[in-house]
Amino acid sequence: MSRVGKMPVTIPAGVDVAIKQDQISVKGTGGALHLNQNSLVTITSDAGKLSFKPANDSREADAMSGTMRQLVNNMVVGVTKGFEKKLSLVGVGYKAQAAGAKLNLTVGYSHPVDKEMPAGITVATPTPTEIVIKGADRQRVGQVAAEIRAIRPPEPYKGKGIRYSDEKVTIKETKKK
Repeated sequence: MSRVGKMPVTIPAGVDVAIKQDQISVKGTGGALHLNQNSLVTITSDAGKLSFKPANDSREADAMSGTMRQLVNNMVVGVTKGFEKKLSLVGVGYKAQAAGAKLNLTVGYSHPVDKEMPAGITVATPTPTEIVIKGADRQRVGQVAAEIRAIRPPEPYKGKGIRYSDEKVTIKETKKK
């Protein structure tokens, strides 16, 4: 059995988990998230803990039990604490400005780039060269951060571009004559 799948998910106070035939719903102060249930995994709830067991002895069911456990755990953490990603802009004149559900970027193009935030995702700019993306759904927060980074990824010679705050960019040496 999967090592991750063996550990139960504890449900904190204030979080409501509903297990239906085909869907798992988690509601909390941070919002509500839904996940389609997999037929290879059986989920049992007892005394504020969710347990995940493979439905049969196949490798796929074993692997999926750990995957489902972690997805549900991310949903529980998301509706209680939430997730955030930090991006930083490196470059002369590079700046970001959050305006409601929009992010306005000036990153060296001849035009400003506007990025619309999906529902459930909030964006903030504490400084003009820093972007903070927050939300309850871990996958969507990471996807939006990756899409913003893809607008101007860091280049390897000067390191200019949009990067994750903990990302290390290896600078290449320029060509010698």
